[in-house]
Amino acid sequence: MTVMKTSLRNFFAHKGRMALSAIAVLLSVGFVCGTLVFTDTMSTTFDKLFAATSSDVTVSAKGASDSGETTADNGKPPVMPASVLSEVRKADGVKSAEGTVFSTSVTVVDADKDNLSPSSGAPTIVGSWNASEARTMKITSGAAPKGPDAIMVDADTADKHDLKLGDEIGVISAVGTHHAKISGIADFTVTNPGAAIFYLDTKTAQQTLVGEMGVYTNVNVTAASGVSDAQLKKNVAAELGTGFQVKTAEETADANQKDVEGFMNVMKYAMLGFAGIAFLVGIFLIINTFSMLVAQRTREIGLMRAIGSSRKQVNRSVLAEALLLGVVGSVLGVGAGVGLAVGLMKLMGQMGMELSTDDLTVAWTTPVVGLVLGVVVTVLAAYLPARRAGKISPMAALRDAGAPADAKAGWIRGVIGTVLTGAGVFGLYLAAAADKAQEGSLWLGLGVVLSLIGFVIIGPLLAGGVVRVLGAVLLRMFGPVGRMAERNALRNPRRTGATGAALMIGLALVACLSVVGSSMVASATDQLDKTVGTDFIVQSDSGQLITPQAVKAAKSAQAVERVTEYKWTKADFTTPDGETLGGTAITAADPSYATDLRTETVAGKLPDAYEPDSMSVHEKFAEDHGISLGSKIKVAFKDGATADLTVRAITSSDVVIDAGAMYTSIATMAKYVPADKMPLDSLLFASAKDGQQDAAYKSLKSALHDYPQYTVRDQTDYKEALKDQIGQLLNMIYGLLALAIIVAILGVVNTLALSVVERTREIGLMRAIGLSRRQLRRMIRMESVVIALFGALLGLGLGMGWGATAQQLLALEGLGALEIPWPTIIGVFIGSAFVGLFAALIPAFRAGRMNVLNAIATE
Repeated sequence: MTVMKTSLRNFFAHKGRMALSAIAVLLSVGFVCGTLVFTDTMSTTFDKLFAATSSDVTVSAKGASDSGETTADNGKPPVMPASVLSEVRKADGVKSAEGTVFSTSVTVVDADKDNLSPSSGAPTIVGSWNASEARTMKITSGAAPKGPDAIMVDADTADKHDLKLGDEIGVISAVGTHHAKISGIADFTVTNPGAAIFYLDTKTAQQTLVGEMGVYTNVNVTAASGVSDAQLKKNVAAELGTGFQVKTAEETADANQKDVEGFMNVMKYAMLGFAGIAFLVGIFLIINTFSMLVAQRTREIGLMRAIGSSRKQVNRSVLAEALLLGVVGSVLGVGAGVGLAVGLMKLMGQMGMELSTDDLTVAWTTPVVGLVLGVVVTVLAAYLPARRAGKISPMAALRDAGAPADAKAGWIRGVIGTVLTGAGVFGLYLAAAADKAQEGSLWLGLGVVLSLIGFVIIGPLLAGGVVRVLGAVLLRMFGPVGRMAERNALRNPRRTGATGAALMIGLALVACLSVVGSSMVASATDQLDKTVGTDFIVQSDSGQLITPQAVKAAKSAQAVERVTEYKWTKADFTTPDGETLGGTAITAADPSYATDLRTETVAGKLPDAYEPDSMSVHEKFAEDHGISLGSKIKVAFKDGATADLTVRAITSSDVVIDAGAMYTSIATMAKYVPADKMPLDSLLFASAKDGQQDAAYKSLKSALHDYPQYTVRDQTDYKEALKDQIGQLLNMIYGLLALAIIVAILGVVNTLALSVVERTREIGLMRAIGLSRRQLRRMIRMESVVIALFGALLGLGLGMGWGATAQQLLALEGLGALEIPWPTIIGVFIGSAFVGLFAALIPAFRAGRMNVLNAIATE
């Protein structure tokens, strides 16, 4: 009881000093809880949606994916004859059945040909209006679509694009473009996570999406009273026989959930990883806080020991303070996490993914995880300072507070830090020297962890040399004030090292990712310059295949010398070693593709692979199956016949663009695949006539004006798009790393604030002998800047080493260019100086307001 009273008294006596550490715990716990609440809410939203939209039993055509989406190579959804509907109705236990048609391989545009698809990556769905849809949609204005000129749109899409009744909309599918006017607007009765949904009547949907009448993509079946979904499925499957997919509502919902589960897991674990980094940084802040508080209370603890307190009691007293800190910070963090989750939901709403707060899900495990994690981390971080406090002897009551650190401990720290750093560097060396990326990645992970821990441990020893160099370069010009700032930073290397390490971790990751991102862009750009011999690339950013009409329009463009078609499909390969490989991708292109993409070969010539009944394979595939030039491979084309193709070229596996592709000509594929089963083009490559690149670019864009689902890019556009994609990913990661950097800034603020308190008497004496308030504040600001720059130097140097090693692994995958983004590195370093200035504002202001006489009188 005495220990707890002492802990409470000390905790509330230093509540101002504890506040920043509590904020660090709050932020870290809040990020963990916010991530869990946010992802749980997303799961709840999708679960409700899929449960509401799934019929008791759903019959799909053969070839549809598990979730029912389009998989056909012709860009149309797999369909089944309308006669299936009558057969389903004959099955026992069927109350009702209804045929539907839908497709996700569509683009929908307004009258100005602006795309109405979601910007979040959610699908655009066009389907037939039916009773199943009416269960989850309520018409709020207008009427359901009837006839070819009517279309209905969901309310969220109408609001985003300011669509009204009577507005014209174009539905672009593999069949062509269908124009209709909005007849109605329907609102979801469950939360729509962001899909854009449009409805036609059944006949119009069949003609628009499939190009033929009397077919369905799905049959939705409702069970009669007392018939379970499992029994109904069994009855329907028995009635239909083979060749169809029959799923219960639970199976359909599970399949749909699996489609989004991967995305949610990546988001969840990535965010938890960054929360872990924030926790790691927060540990340094907590250690620093309690170390300084223990040092300032040395005499007080010595007196407690002199009057009978045991080591265990002192130790428990400090740990009890940490426990209180952890509980307070964690409780507030759980609340902040719920608020963060709501904020993330609003942010996702701005990006196009609608999540309703009505579905906000706070599982009982979330606050438990937050509380346990926050308290455990805080108590563990305070263990070393508590252990140090327990070792304070009664004689310490006779000494000044803040006794120098144990020299032996410094020596041991140096040895351990050097060994771990050396082991980390050796791990990075082994990663860079690896022959296989998978093997090298293991060494890279080990090297990163060991070098990080080594730098953290050895940081106080590095502080002396690095701070002196920074002082000589930056502080000496400020005269005595600069020299005092330098000496203050050097006064307690352990504290400076721990404070700098907190900033080091975040900046090391920033530097590493910057190097990797820049190297990826540089490598891809270099590959484009070396291998792509065409001027323009035509493709759909949403993955929609290119229709024959669009191909014809592209070929009619002026100043275009040639257009190369590029298709791919799946086939069953039987190799010379007798192995059959099902569902292997094979690419078919015009012979000019050998010029458009200058792929390196290790045997034969690539143009020969486009001869009749010929193909190419990549090097690794050839090695695995004993294939050489002249070998025969049996290729059973999907929806086609089986061909004996002769291997005429073996391409290098050490490429980035079209890595692992196996080529044949479109003429060869057409010989074995019926015309109505031939896959549509995935891409088009166009080359301009000599000296007419600008004219061809404009002409090609003009020719494809009526096909807004496709984008025409020259090589410059393509490189910029690639750079933007990687840049967006890096910016998102930097945003998540900002949490760790914010916690590190709090650490600098806390260190300076406690350091000012620790030096109260010293500051009073300096003010008494003539140091002005302005000079005092400048001294504290410069001390903060040099600590921040110390952490930045270590972090940026370490991160560039990690990034350069990671690039060596990317080189094994063909990304061989190493590029250090010096503008980013220099900008981060300069920004660290401003971080130091910002962190020192409050401590410097408080120091400047200190009463001189009271400060001198302070013990």
